[in-house]
Amino acid sequence: MSTNQSENELQSGSSYAKKPWLKHYDLWVPAEINPPRQPLYQILQIASTSYREKPATAFMGAHLTFGEIKSQVDRLATSLFKLGIVKGDRVGIMLPNCPQYLISFFAIVRLGAIVTNINPIYTPREVEMVAKDSGMRAIIVLDLMTPLVLSIKSNTSIEHVISTSLQEYSAAPDTAPPLPEGTLSFKALIKDVDGIDLPRAEINAEEDTAVLQYTGGTTGVPKGAMLTHTNLYANTLQSFVWSGPITQRGEERYLMVIPYFHIYGQTVGLLLGAWNGAMQIPIPKFDPNLLIQAIKQYQPTFFPSVPTLYIALLNHSEIKTCGLGSVKRFNSGAAPLPIEVIEQFEKLSGATLYEGYGLTEASPTTHSTATLAKRKIGSIGLPFPSTDCKIVDLETGTREVPLGEDGELCVRGPQVMKGYWNRPEETAIALRDGWLYTGDVARMDEEGYFYIVQRKKDLIIVSGFNVYPNEVEDVLFTHPAVLEAVVIGVPDEYRGEAVKAFVVLKAGASSTSAELIEHCRANLAKYKIPASIQLVESLPKSAVGKVLRRELREKELEKRSN
Repeated sequence: MSTNQSENELQSGSSYAKKPWLKHYDLWVPAEINPPRQPLYQILQIASTSYREKPATAFMGAHLTFGEIKSQVDRLATSLFKLGIVKGDRVGIMLPNCPQYLISFFAIVRLGAIVTNINPIYTPREVEMVAKDSGMRAIIVLDLMTPLVLSIKSNTSIEHVISTSLQEYSAAPDTAPPLPEGTLSFKALIKDVDGIDLPRAEINAEEDTAVLQYTGGTTGVPKGAMLTHTNLYANTLQSFVWSGPITQRGEERYLMVIPYFHIYGQTVGLLLGAWNGAMQIPIPKFDPNLLIQAIKQYQPTFFPSVPTLYIALLNHSEIKTCGLGSVKRFNSGAAPLPIEVIEQFEKLSGATLYEGYGLTEASPTTHSTATLAKRKIGSIGLPFPSTDCKIVDLETGTREVPLGEDGELCVRGPQVMKGYWNRPEETAIALRDGWLYTGDVARMDEEGYFYIVQRKKDLIIVSGFNVYPNEVEDVLFTHPAVLEAVVIGVPDEYRGEAVKAFVVLKAGASSTSAELIEHCRANLAKYKIPASIQLVESLPKSAVGKVLRRELREKELEKRSN
């Protein structure tokens, strides 16, 4: 492109002027994708045709091929239909990572029903809230959690409780106790089917909801994001084209410790894995020892994870000898990854640790690190194909801020949700003129790279100055004794808010709050230095490993009010 041509295009508002990130796309990545208009079940249909005899799952010593998965999906869908489940009905899945999750997911969407994900560690109150809000008619649950579900069943619209055990799909003998009265057997529903007898579900992929994914969203109130078949299928294909020749369809092995019931694990793991004909290695709980064992046994090629797990692995005694060399791609999402952790992990593994960004309302991914483009540590990378972005002012959300300035990140694309379930007012706040307002403070540089500064709600204002917790946490992570750190704002009569840090020290390491404050003093402006640092044994985390700042804030406020 000549200089004059480039100037003319910039003046005329070309796509490169509007989307500077396109110039940095890898050579195999298109600027746009044609969003799929088929139901999600087609992903399994294609996989079972192309990779019928290939292993789809490896779980506790047992394997299932894609052909076997599809057969069980169709049989379970038939049983669900005979129970009265039809298009539009909500069906809960309350399972850890296991083959039953894959089978349940595809069986539900096969009928045009709506998957409603429930975290298996939820309390009875939380399960009841999701069940009532969604109006679910059936739930598929792990046997250990079945009594909990039965305890709240009469207060909800749940008609059928379908129970399963991890042993049912392991190589070990099934020694699970008998099912409680009032439940159905997952295994029997599949086994006892006499032929596949399913209606043709007329699914409008662009309009019909496939998944209700409950989230705190941009306003902190739990609500169900309605993700359509096209939303999830499009994000799966956006992820696929982004990885390009790194992926060998039919040959990949996905190490899946991020939960399937979380949107990150669902799209980047379950759906992308099925699309790629990958063998998925589900890990049912967050345990570094199980990961090390799985890496040794299965030699995975792809490992999507979260910062807390990378930190845990860095400090594991066997991390250098477990065989990380088989992994071609490490992905990190769900929370910002400290620069110090990126550098340490890449030095250890010899591979690139790719960062991504997304949110439940976007199915979830909107940005990721490119393979061939310039590397900018600390950036979430570039927007996905067919994804538009803008940065608007934090006060009104109506004015686009100048290049390089902080503001709220807004995105739009085929992966953006339809809205919130039965919450038109909340939907109107999050979706405006086709744009999803993410609630994240971000900035874009002149080359189209994006940087997440902080959640709007996590911003700390000290004497009128903005303090972004991530900035303070990054400094704490550079201290050799620090394993984990999280920063929140606490009420302060003089400054409005003060910075408080919670720090977990590495095993065998020692330090004091005073030493850590001095470390911050040498690297931060005065108003950003923590007023106090509390040393703790652990931090509260979600099922996906994200630190729960809100829980820390609530406990702090409760302590101060007593």
